[in-house]
Amino acid sequence: MTDHVDIAIIGGGPVGASLALGLRDSGLSVAVLEARQTLEAPDPRALALSEGCRLILDRLGAWAALAPHATAIETIHVSQRGGLGRALLTAEQAGVAALGHVAEYGALYAALAGRLLESDAMILTGARVTDVAATTDHAAVRYQRGGQERLLTARMAVLSEGGRALPAHMRQDKDYGQSAVVATVSTQRPHGRRAYERFTAEGPIALLPLGDDYALVWTTPAARVEERLALPDAEFLVQLQAAFGDRQGRFTACTPRAAFPLKLTLAAPSTSPRVLRIGNAAHVLHPVAGQGFNLGVRDAWQLAQILLDTPREHLGEAVLSGAYAAKRRVDVLGGSLMTDILVEAFSNDRPLLGHARGAALVLLDLLPPLKNLFARKMMFGAQTW
Repeated sequence: MTDHVDIAIIGGGPVGASLALGLRDSGLSVAVLEARQTLEAPDPRALALSEGCRLILDRLGAWAALAPHATAIETIHVSQRGGLGRALLTAEQAGVAALGHVAEYGALYAALAGRLLESDAMILTGARVTDVAATTDHAAVRYQRGGQERLLTARMAVLSEGGRALPAHMRQDKDYGQSAVVATVSTQRPHGRRAYERFTAEGPIALLPLGDDYALVWTTPAARVEERLALPDAEFLVQLQAAFGDRQGRFTACTPRAAFPLKLTLAAPSTSPRVLRIGNAAHVLHPVAGQGFNLGVRDAWQLAQILLDTPREHLGEAVLSGAYAAKRRVDVLGGSLMTDILVEAFSNDRPLLGHARGAALVLLDLLPPLKNLFARKMMFGAQTW
């Protein structure tokens, strides 16, 4: 069974759905292939959505459905454990209503999926892609669905998910030897829409306001992950208190914990202009500063703009893939470099570096133009767009 479309999107998660929505009503035929049987993901993991990401979601028509389930970040407090210096970023100083928002993955996906199901895209759920190849005039996507082997051809194929599935020769990996322990925690004091990034010798601790509680992302050495997951809740909160401090009073409760390994992954350039990668299929970043998902949404938005400006007969030509690569290069490399430097420079207890980190935080806090520049890069990426 063979179908043909202009654009085939492999992966119907939030980034793939964002690309499809960016192309709605364009006259282009779009197919979205998703391995899950339904466009549902009841997942409580929290995502930090930058202000730039919120603007894109609004343009895609998904923000109105997500807004009631999202919590605004109006202040970000950055500090280091055992050292002087701190920086305070505020929405008021940056001239925006909020620096970002926090939402559960499941709520975000539901908002995007609802809009996607209303669009003119062909949605193929339960489609397990087995191969993506390219010829001079089309991309060929082989997949299994309903017990049958099928073939979809397209002028272009876009891989939006599955960065971890890339073979080793198609990616560059940096293993930080860390995992993120995640949970939702309650604190004695209300969060007041304030987020925290607290650097420790083990790695950063992030507290993101979510509803009345905090979403916790606790960077943990790989050797200690199982131990930290197995702790009784009371002992876990005691250790968290010792690492984070008492800025929010006592930690009073936590939900069941989970963990995932932390790596920096950058995909090698595609060998064919008819096959592009965005989102996790192109790059996976350390969660420090919350840049990874936002980078993927910017991928989708900018690729959609390029596709909309390209005549149908030129889709899949090298000039298009070159334009996309040039447009995204600064943002992707800047985001990956920033997160990598933050992890390497702040995840240690070397005294000299500790003094330098403290001085950098003080300098950032005392120079409003520098602080606003940093805030804008956090909100809109390394490249102005």
